[in-house]
Amino acid sequence: MRRSLRRIIDCFSNSDGNRTARKQGIKKADQDIHCGQHAPKNNNCHKMAFQGVRLHIHDRYVVMDNGILQVTLSRPGGIVTGIRYGGIDNLLEVRNKETNRGYWDLHWNEPGGKGIFDVIHGTSFRVIIENEEQVELSFSRMWDPSLEGKFVPLSIDKRFIMLRGSSGFYSYAIYEHLEEWPGFEIGETRIAFKLRKDKFRYMAIADNRQRYMPLPDDLSKERCQTLDYPEAALLVHPTDPQLQGEVDDKYQYSCENKDLRVHGWICFDPPIGFWQITPSDEFRSGGPLKQNLSSHVGPTTLAVRDRFLWYWQMFLSAHYAGKYMMPHFKHGEPWKKVFGPVFIYLNSAANRNDPFLLWEDAKMQMTIEVESWPYNFPASEDYQKSEQRGNLSGRFLVYDRYICSEYILGQGAYVGLAPPGDVGSWQMESKNYQFWSRADENGFFCIKNIRTGDYNLYAWIPGFIGDYCNNVIITITSGCNIEIGDIVYEPPRDGPTLWEIGFPDRTAAKFYIPDPDPMHVNKLFINHPDRFRQYGLWKRYAQLYPHEDLVYTVGVSDYRKDWFFAQVVRKKEDGTYQGTTWQIKFKLDNVDKRATYKLRVAIASATLAELQVRVNNPKSSRPLFSTGLIGRDNAIARHGCHGIYVLYSVSIPGIQLVVGENTIFLKQPRCTSPFQGIMYDYIRLEEPPASEYSKEASCSSE
Repeated sequence: MRRSLRRIIDCFSNSDGNRTARKQGIKKADQDIHCGQHAPKNNNCHKMAFQGVRLHIHDRYVVMDNGILQVTLSRPGGIVTGIRYGGIDNLLEVRNKETNRGYWDLHWNEPGGKGIFDVIHGTSFRVIIENEEQVELSFSRMWDPSLEGKFVPLSIDKRFIMLRGSSGFYSYAIYEHLEEWPGFEIGETRIAFKLRKDKFRYMAIADNRQRYMPLPDDLSKERCQTLDYPEAALLVHPTDPQLQGEVDDKYQYSCENKDLRVHGWICFDPPIGFWQITPSDEFRSGGPLKQNLSSHVGPTTLAVRDRFLWYWQMFLSAHYAGKYMMPHFKHGEPWKKVFGPVFIYLNSAANRNDPFLLWEDAKMQMTIEVESWPYNFPASEDYQKSEQRGNLSGRFLVYDRYICSEYILGQGAYVGLAPPGDVGSWQMESKNYQFWSRADENGFFCIKNIRTGDYNLYAWIPGFIGDYCNNVIITITSGCNIEIGDIVYEPPRDGPTLWEIGFPDRTAAKFYIPDPDPMHVNKLFINHPDRFRQYGLWKRYAQLYPHEDLVYTVGVSDYRKDWFFAQVVRKKEDGTYQGTTWQIKFKLDNVDKRATYKLRVAIASATLAELQVRVNNPKSSRPLFSTGLIGRDNAIARHGCHGIYVLYSVSIPGIQLVVGENTIFLKQPRCTSPFQGIMYDYIRLEEPPASEYSKEASCSSE
């Protein structure tokens, strides 16, 4: 089965000719869109859509104008102070200070120091390109030793691009750290926009995740009650009475990188959409499954009278991963990375009676942007164009002799290139670039438009535990088309399955998700596939199991109904917390006392937790296995069904098992916070390999 590819994969269709044709098709689509519902209402729509881009430079501002929209930026700071579109003079929150409307920012610290929030103000302004087809502007801030301790030791070049006939604008940035500069850490960096609260009330993240949102004022002390952490608020006296009693929490609107392609807000009068489109994940940290914040409502405080609707693109963050995700740079470590471009897309509806079509159009525009990646118009040499990149293809197969005697086609496998590292290291990688694809029904995959450099090949596949890592360095050069043939993943396995709980897909969403407390509901997530995003579900465990912990009986219990989605702590009457011990009961008809059984425990998330495993003796002073302190994902509090995936393999001596009923005890003893706990992905007990199981299983090769 280890043979080279024998079919031609439609992977490298981005040749110059095909790419040009595709661009022309996209340009034609843009023309139709902008002359239809996306351009401001005007009798001269056709002429307006093709007006050349104009740049107006003033002492303190610069304005990009292509006849569809105008974008005003501070000079030389590069802060977006105004966006004029669709008859509205400024879509950004005019009550905010100009420096708090549209900006790049970061949160950083010196090694061991306190965190510093920094809105990135440029100190130098340059016009990179200025013609009727395109304007590209640079707002840069250079670093030197005199700034040590005041600003992050990075030179940052923020770029903004406006194209002819485009209903929006692009932004990207180049961050650079030179060898002689001091070390530092970055907690997060992003581009953020704060929209007018009197115009934008409807938020859309996905087809099934959109709703009317509360006003920022509703998060003031007079109108809400802060819950177990500052980001979560119970709306007590909202301006819209229909929202009374609901919970608003920005973490309820998080998305995985792979799904966070387009999100934004809709204004109904006039019908205008404000969208952020991210055509590639390559510059985001943590790979396709990393969760990030999207849009949400920002609070009004007494100290700062800024009121806004958050709308941002997160490039680096520790959310759902913890400090492991923070990039740490040493003194003498050179680094450069391009974040973006992302597209800020504006559209307007000709039919005022159906403004929700703006979301459908935004999705179509997202498809256009994805098909256009990598863009050919950014001027920075640090942003590699298509002809400078390479491609890689192959086929992913799985071999598990206890399931099938032949290779299993890796349908739906996630296959990616990331910087060289250990198995699963791509989950915590945050300094460089990653490139991922999914295998088709026959296991064939194609990773396109990869930046030049050295990588390892990583993969994982739903239905099988563990991670694949090929530690051979793959060097991508400009124009290369690498075919690596068949790669075979042998997932961890010692023997046939005795029993299993769940299905290995790296999330806890498959398990029992309780209904929320009726007093703490977000109506969006009632009867929703993402029902785990309701607030306070961790408290429901103690209500369902007030005195005794969960007991799961193999062959009787159903993991979809009887396995709580998170092993959390229990709050006692005195306000303190206690750890919990779950039991898995199972029967064995025979036991090989001389052999070793294997317990596989795949963890989807852990937060300052510890997993102790005991067998048939819950009071044993020493557990058979302990992870020690693990995890800083905080997915329990942040309504995520997963964080960092980890697989543990526990050897159980046969002498500890008995014929008849056995019990495995899973204890999580750490209990100083309500958010400590573990989310399981999948648990399996394997019988030791024996002569009767040495024969390979037979199955269809399909």
